Amino acid sequence: MKTYRVAILGCRGRGTAAARAYHAHPRVKVVALCDLIQERLDTLGDELSIAARFTDLDEMILQTQPDIVAIPTGTEFHYELCMRVLEHGVHIEVEKPMCVDLEQADAVMAKAREKGVRVAVHHQGRVGAFMQAMYKAFSEGAIGELGYINSRGKAYYGGLGLMNIGTHQLNNMLKFAGHCRSVSAVALTDNHPITPDDVVPSPLGMGTIAGEHITATLHFDNGVTANLLQHRSPTGTNPVMEIGGTEGRLLGSACLLIKGGAWRLSQPRYIPNGKSDQWEPLEPIYPEHYDRSSPAALDDYWFADAYVRALDEDRDHECSGAEGHHIVEIMMGIFESAAYGKRVDLPQENREHPLLRWRREHDLAAPEVMPRPYNEWLEAEDRRLGRL
Repeated sequence: MKTYRVAILGCRGRGTAAARAYHAHPRVKVVALCDLIQERLDTLGDELSIAARFTDLDEMILQTQPDIVAIPTGTEFHYELCMRVLEHGVHIEVEKPMCVDLEQADAVMAKAREKGVRVAVHHQGRVGAFMQAMYKAFSEGAIGELGYINSRGKAYYGGLGLMNIGTHQLNNMLKFAGHCRSVSAVALTDNHPITPDDVVPSPLGMGTIAGEHITATLHFDNGVTANLLQHRSPTGTNPVMEIGGTEGRLLGSACLLIKGGAWRLSQPRYIPNGKSDQWEPLEPIYPEHYDRSSPAALDDYWFADAYVRALDEDRDHECSGAEGHHIVEIMMGIFESAAYGKRVDLPQENREHPLLRWRREHDLAAPEVMPRPYNEWLEAEDRRLGRL
């Protein structure tokens, strides 16, 4: 059985999580770390006893010959880094979302096909412990035929929520419903439908966004629909997904880091008579070789394990580049629908970011620069809206 060589490109929070997960896996060897900040390199390298530490990614790949390079960096860097790593003909996994727009995502997938390598996008929730439990119940017929999915985010500013936690929510929907065929959306800022002036650069480097409150309806095959809510709120909340079937419902917050869980209710349409114990808890599913005392997060470990099994079988990861690319399609479709007030069929013919296109059509330049940190960004946005 092959041991896969993995290099980590970026050693901040998500890079540390990825490194710990791969390091804990019995069939993975983390062979190198790369970061521009020496302190980060040394902190993570010392923790995991990894001697090969680089500040140049090309040199890292040439010297250590990894099978996979993980790219857990800020979203605004994904495109450039993916293209540089793919040029070496190495499999990649990239943090979600895959890219900030469709033009970038198209180029990454084209380069991967040219080089004959795999792309995975780090939607660990889709292959994680609670989502596996929900899917197992679903596939065993616990709720009958799928009818609808409802999901809400973490109460971030809507456009950021869509590009951030919304990527996980959408990918989880795809696990149950398949690919999305069309989207319809409403986006409000300051309690009015968005205008081109409300198109702004995202905090945290996630591209261009609009909308404090976003409500989107997605259409899938077989009459299945899904609702996605990304509404700004002063208090945060756990992301939750409800899956409705002909014979019951599943409810899950499939993130172990925020005390997630999953439940089944054998009642498809009515409240459970006031008895909370009618909700049946679903047990999370653990890999046989996962050490629960390990610092590796369970869902990140599942993601690493899924990549090992996929490469063993010469196939894509369940959270493949194609799935991550489709998520970008959906998110751009939601922005386009909200801006133009119409249903958007997928895939889109025009690959340009719809919000930037919308501004240009109204003779507006690109949005002015705003702070990257979220709290500073919120203050600047509230000032723009006349609230401060």
